[in-house]
Amino acid sequence: MTTPAASPTVANTSADTAAPSAPVAQKFLLPIVGGAAVAHLLNDMIQAMVPAIFPLLKTNFSLNFGQIGIIALVYQVTASLLQPWIGMYTDKHPKPWLLPMGMVMTLIGVALLATAGSYNMLLVAAAVIGVGSAAFHPEASRIARLASGGRFGTAQSTFQVGGNSGSAIGPLLTAAIVIPYGQGAVAWFIVVALAAIFVLYRLTLWVTHNGSAKAKSLMSGHREGLDRAGVIRAVIVICILMFAKFVYIASFTNYFTFYLMERFGLGVQHSQMFLFMFLAAVAAGTFAGGPVGDRIGRKAVIWISFLGVAPFALALPYANLWWTGVLAIAIGLIMSSAFSALVVYAQEAVPGRVGMVSGLMFGLMFGIGGIGAACLGKLADSHGIVQVYSVISFLPLLGLATAFLPNTRKAI
Repeated sequence: MTTPAASPTVANTSADTAAPSAPVAQKFLLPIVGGAAVAHLLNDMIQAMVPAIFPLLKTNFSLNFGQIGIIALVYQVTASLLQPWIGMYTDKHPKPWLLPMGMVMTLIGVALLATAGSYNMLLVAAAVIGVGSAAFHPEASRIARLASGGRFGTAQSTFQVGGNSGSAIGPLLTAAIVIPYGQGAVAWFIVVALAAIFVLYRLTLWVTHNGSAKAKSLMSGHREGLDRAGVIRAVIVICILMFAKFVYIASFTNYFTFYLMERFGLGVQHSQMFLFMFLAAVAAGTFAGGPVGDRIGRKAVIWISFLGVAPFALALPYANLWWTGVLAIAIGLIMSSAFSALVVYAQEAVPGRVGMVSGLMFGLMFGIGGIGAACLGKLADSHGIVQVYSVISFLPLLGLATAFLPNTRKAI
């Protein structure tokens, strides 16, 4: 995360969640925040389809786990490298029409994925879908914040729960549409992309008419962020927490189906149902992080998210099939609250840089997830997919780093 050129020093405070001293004269605009969440649902439904067809691609193209990990890496790193630059640029030069145009790129990527005839073309399709995702997340997150009426945690969680819902539905649709009918059926997701383009077009019209006034009103209600030393410390801790969260999440989104198939002998469609249960739990748990963080503080939510999930993560590799499902749901519910809290915490730490911060956070999410997926794939090739889950079960304990997060001046 880049430190602002002139970031004022903030006095020490005893909590990171003091009540706002000057209320923001806006209302929470549910149709706009909800529209951003719906667009996020549609976008992430497409993104979730990519790892959901990995078993099909592995069979069709005779791929190993390492090659599967490279596909995930290309998609996620493409998105992660572009997002902060897009966010930083649009902070200074707003480009509302970037949202629907980015979704057009996603549509093109889906078409390429449906027709790819070689491993190299799969990589190209993954990269194009990654570009579309990079254009979407910073700007859509900005719209949710503009329409929040000062309830930033609630708006971010609403936006994020849309994405998590899409991530849960994507594997279900893939199991119902793509797995039985083959790679060509991926083209049905073009319809999802078209629906997303329409929603984003409507949101773009709202931003062009109201965005400037909303931004000025929100800016009048915030205080200073952290000083330079505080920002550097916060960045280090956030990177540790993001690493722990998204490498662990990557093990589920990319390899949980393989784990279930190898350890318990499940079929592809049956294992996809377990993945859906996990992702649905993530979607259900996500919303709590924002409103609870608005009340009790971002750090408290982060503590609960990481340390609360640790016992379940440590038990998962030793559970039978029934308990594996139960533990996966518990892990999804508890761990999912952290991301919204981390995003809003970072926005509080560096106010006035919403696009850059959102791009960095979502970029870190995709980048760490992609690198993690590639490394986990190599580990699975050398030691087996079951062993992977024993190794990563300790990752949530890195949540102890939360103790070193500096306090922000107020919850905004």
